[in-house]
Amino acid sequence: MAVPVMIGMLIQTLYFLVDLYFVGQLGDSALAGLSLAGNAMFLIFALTQILNVGTMALISHAVGRKDNADANAIFNQSMMLASLCALVVMVIGYLGAPFYLMTLTSDPQTLVAGLDYLYWFLPGMALQFPLVAVSAALRGTGIVKPTMLVQTLSIIINIILSPILIAGWGSGVAMGVAGAGLASSISVVAAVVMLCVYFVRTEKFISLLWPLWRFNKQIVKRLLAIGLPAGGEFFLMFAYMALIYWLIQGFGADAQAGFGLGSRIMQSLFLPAMAIAFAAPAVAGQNFGAQHFDRVRDTFFWSSVLTCSLMAVLTLVCFSIPAGLVQGFSGDAQVIAVAATFLSIICLNFIPSGIVFTCSGMFQALGNTLPGLYSTAARISLFTVVAIGLTSQGEFTLAQVWYVSAGSVIFQALISYVLLKRQFKQHLPRTLSETASTLSAH
Repeated sequence: MAVPVMIGMLIQTLYFLVDLYFVGQLGDSALAGLSLAGNAMFLIFALTQILNVGTMALISHAVGRKDNADANAIFNQSMMLASLCALVVMVIGYLGAPFYLMTLTSDPQTLVAGLDYLYWFLPGMALQFPLVAVSAALRGTGIVKPTMLVQTLSIIINIILSPILIAGWGSGVAMGVAGAGLASSISVVAAVVMLCVYFVRTEKFISLLWPLWRFNKQIVKRLLAIGLPAGGEFFLMFAYMALIYWLIQGFGADAQAGFGLGSRIMQSLFLPAMAIAFAAPAVAGQNFGAQHFDRVRDTFFWSSVLTCSLMAVLTLVCFSIPAGLVQGFSGDAQVIAVAATFLSIICLNFIPSGIVFTCSGMFQALGNTLPGLYSTAARISLFTVVAIGLTSQGEFTLAQVWYVSAGSVIFQALISYVLLKRQFKQHLPRTLSETASTLSAH
């Protein structure tokens, strides 16, 4: 399952890099504005993650039990919630965008660039909700290839439109940062249309049934019980990123642009490892629903091995050639220096991040995402206390902020692993065959 997801994510990485390249040519203020506005996606991820994790986990359990009626009820309630969330995001986004950006930057040009991007990208943000609901439902049934194909096609559309709308290639009309937002929105619209057409024509186990859109309190409670803690993790990440932008705003637009560039490169590098972590919950969740507990443990073991192995390779790359990864995305030497320093330090947390991703996936599979929220909250709390303590001392450097961030992830990985072992003990009783094999081994 991870291979199609990984292919889609690798293509998404290419999109990130194309977007960064063309916006980077517009100057450090444009890059900083894109980074600040793009951070709002963490808030959207937090909200969509509620539907994503809740829908995928509950449907995978229903598939394991062969309970078609429950799977259909869950899917349709998820789509109902997705539609409501899309409307709310559009309204709040257009009304609250200026306040959000003014909180994080004092540079007028950065503010204008951020608003240009957000205003054009908000439709794409809103449409993430139905897109995620359908994708999560398919993933819960074990289907990932169509989603990968749709994602690939939409990203290709985005890659083609980016130079046309940002730089004016062929059209002669350069929209700048606004073009990046519009290109992304158009590609999301295309993805939603393609995925819905596929779903309606071919999906048999679950289907869109309007009568099931009527609010069902019990199913919504089940979705939120699993999804809210997972969404809370992403909300804390949104707050964490916003805190860093706020902490370093005194270093100027170059520092914010460099951090934004380095963060995007890091996120792009993470995508292949995250693909494995994203595939694991569906596999483990179906086996958990079918009570094949030994397979759940095996899924965790091999997911950990594969994810951490990839992260180890990425650590070596970032530590060895950090400047080589960011050159070409900006003509400002200071922006490049900040981004390269960020990557050379933050790569210390890559392997621990792999452990965190894998543990979070297993929490989803077991249907209890609170431990993942607890570990993320512990990490953000530690970072906040230490980072604000540094700033209160007067002089501090960007490198110190990066080291504190890397250390907080190592702390989170330890907590996540301990909490997962406790969850395994509580939810995965040893079967008779497993107990017999263990006794014979001893």
